[in-house]
Amino acid sequence: MATPASLAFLTLPALLFLSLFASPSSAENILYTNEVLYSDNSLTYNYYRLTMQSDCNLVLYDNGYPVWATDTGGLASGCYLKMQGDGNLVVYSNTNRAIWASNTGDGGNANYVLVLQRDRNVVVYGPARWAAHSNAYGSGVVITDGQKASNVSTTTGDIAMVTKN
Repeated sequence: MATPASLAFLTLPALLFLSLFASPSSAENILYTNEVLYSDNSLTYNYYRLTMQSDCNLVLYDNGYPVWATDTGGLASGCYLKMQGDGNLVVYSNTNRAIWASNTGDGGNANYVLVLQRDRNVVVYGPARWAAHSNAYGSGVVITDGQKASNVSTTTGDIAMVTKN
């Protein structure tokens, strides 16, 4: 009969091996309302990394190569990125001066999230305007500002979201 010590000895290497293949936790690629991404910190998803650099440039990297940036490098130091409660994503200097914004805030406070997605896109999501509560990886409802809902289907099960510009 195996002793608890021998079971632990056999289980630990297996757990370490499995941890090499674990997917990243969702919290590593999400910035919630009023959360801050400080200088030299990143949101990550697989090989993608959204980094608030120490020179105040917010840069999206794909496998170490920059693919998008706020072009705010050198404007200040010690900057941070904040997902605000009004839906605006803002880079602030260390003196709390806004140096870049997504201009997505509408003035209303709600819950928003910044998501570094598996397709490498960086998206701000906010409150749902309406939902049919019928999506099951297929049919859905699309609502655009000032229009009536229309039923749509996809053969791939992809889910799309269109928001107000």
